[in-house]
Amino acid sequence: MNLKKSEIPKARVLIVDDDKNTRDGLHRALRSSYQVLVADNGATALDILRSEDVDILLSDIRMPGMDGLTLLQRALATQPDLICVLLTAYGNVETAVEAMKRGAFDFLMKPVNLDHLDLLLQRAMRTMQVERENADLKAQLNDKFGLENFIGNSHAMEQVFDLIQQAAPTQASVLIQGESGTGKELVAHALHTLSTRAKGPFVAVHCASLSDQLLESELFGHEKGAFTGAMARRKGRFEMADGGSLFLDEISEIDPSVQV
Repeated sequence: MNLKKSEIPKARVLIVDDDKNTRDGLHRALRSSYQVLVADNGATALDILRSEDVDILLSDIRMPGMDGLTLLQRALATQPDLICVLLTAYGNVETAVEAMKRGAFDFLMKPVNLDHLDLLLQRAMRTMQVERENADLKAQLNDKFGLENFIGNSHAMEQVFDLIQQAAPTQASVLIQGESGTGKELVAHALHTLSTRAKGPFVAVHCASLSDQLLESELFGHEKGAFTGAMARRKGRFEMADGGSLFLDEISEIDPSVQV
């Protein structure tokens, strides 16, 4: 069921600042678009982070007790996916660089330009959404095609796993051999999933089901008018797999001249 816009949970923002006017001003500015939590010091903020799920931390750097940079490190240790934006009225290049090194998403000067802050938080939320979607997709791919999908803990299977992990990061062509039903396609998917091309397409061609003439057109494509019946340009599987992986299933079943 699709949620209406008003039913979609708002992102949670934790504002941390020892200055009450700043806290109240940011709270008023953000409460219509976000669930807003506030804290007047780093220790209170950490207590909130330990008990609540928070999407964005918006913290001053100069505060009595725990400063913003220390809070940043401890907050990320508590919630590693937290997006952290630091605020300061005493900013300089060195402070900004140090904040980014410690894991800050961005750095804003006080007094805060609210339009700039709004754009920054929108960008942060888009980044977070993409990262979560990528993590979910990677988990789904690993569940379906990764090594976790293989059953076996014998020495022979351990050698297979090692070979897959060695071959996957390379640009080498891989020949997968085995009896019918031993999982050759699973190996091909695992090689793709664990490779640097995992974000690209996985294109499979079942060679044995195509005639030599059809296979050539299927693999290499053709231009419009190249032969009788070629009514339009057609991409071949090699071109479709560009940036990803091409799996030629049962390649040994095709005519040797086509294999060449």
